[in-house]
Amino acid sequence: MLDERIRALCKGENYGVLTTLFPDGRPQSQVMWIDCDDDHVIINTEVHRAKYKNLTADPRVAITIWKTGDPTSYFEVRGTVAGVVIGEEAKAHLDSLAQRYFKVDEYPYPIESQRAIVRIAPDRIVAFPP
Repeated sequence: MLDERIRALCKGENYGVLTTLFPDGRPQSQVMWIDCDDDHVIINTEVHRAKYKNLTADPRVAITIWKTGDPTSYFEVRGTVAGVVIGEEAKAHLDSLAQRYFKVDEYPYPIESQRAIVRIAPDRIVAFPP
């Protein structure tokens, strides 16, 4: 189960930086909206994006999540992709994130491919402050 402090960060209007690995081992990082359930950090992306292709080819990822307004309060989650959900459930999840981050009912930008919910199971969590 995720620590209550990390769940609070993931359920707030905070951001994370997701790092995936290209097939040649080079890292790629992007700022992401984040979410969680009891056991996983969750991101939402599109299946045509490099990050999705990377994490389906190599499920090892890292995500650093920080408190908005206080980047010195953060968690680093190193883990593996535990599951992916594609389709309408992922689009509904994206709309819920848009409500949280943008205060709008529906994600306002064009969607180029299918949306995907990605659940990340932590192998190691580093907190600061500890």
